[in-house]
Amino acid sequence: MLQASILSQFNISNTANILNNIQLAEFKVFSQWKDDGIIQFLVDYLTPDNKTFIEFGVENYTESNTRFLLMNNNWTGLILDGTEGNIKDVQQQEIYWQYNLTAATAFITAENINDLIEQHGFSGETGLLHIDIDGNDYWVWKAISVISPIIVIVEYNSVFGEKNSWTIPYKPDFNRTDAHYSNLYFGSSLLSLYDLAKEKGYTFIGSNSNGNNAYFIRNDKMQGLKPTTVKEGYVRSQFRESRDRNGNLNYLSGEYRLKEINGMEVYNTRTKNLEKIIS
Repeated sequence: MLQASILSQFNISNTANILNNIQLAEFKVFSQWKDDGIIQFLVDYLTPDNKTFIEFGVENYTESNTRFLLMNNNWTGLILDGTEGNIKDVQQQEIYWQYNLTAATAFITAENINDLIEQHGFSGETGLLHIDIDGNDYWVWKAISVISPIIVIVEYNSVFGEKNSWTIPYKPDFNRTDAHYSNLYFGSSLLSLYDLAKEKGYTFIGSNSNGNNAYFIRNDKMQGLKPTTVKEGYVRSQFRESRDRNGNLNYLSGEYRLKEINGMEVYNTRTKNLEKIIS
């Protein structure tokens, strides 16, 4: 925490460069990769009046993108996860009484997300929204209407590539492992999220350097941040999380990952048609 606070101060002094490349702000405290630094920089730079966050798909919250924000900035937050045991774990942690955090069990769908947010006391302008549910991420963000976050972070599937406007077809009970043994068939391409962001009034400002989280800022809050194209902001992930038919890691990388899900059905968000992956 102390080292992160020092790095945060350094990032403030390096604002001019970070405005052009948010990856320069990266550092890791509780995030899986190095998103803590990007988020802290954006919060310091944009200074949202509404200091609230909502994060989906947190497991037991020990590894998450908003825990540093909760503890370092004392923000108020709502976290949701589909496994009851994970949420019970969070509620037994010291942070649950030390900070204003609401943790709830919920399997998120496009149909229930607005009710879930409202029933836990959140609506209107929100500081930050982070969506990482390894599945219907595109469809859930598209459905959200009860909040207006300043910062939105959505996981994208780098395996789908830079030029494809693909998401998985919507299925309320989608499960990544059940959908395909490889765990590579999930979520949305960056291009589809880029287009959706435009529809919802947001500007893409870049991705983390690991190639899984895309950052969007509400248009009225850009304040000098650099709009980024998909070509400029897409990062091809290097992590190797693929599984074989027996559920064992098989470490596929590069184009071999897309070949593994060849023939799977995707929804093209630009043509509005279903198509199959051909690689």
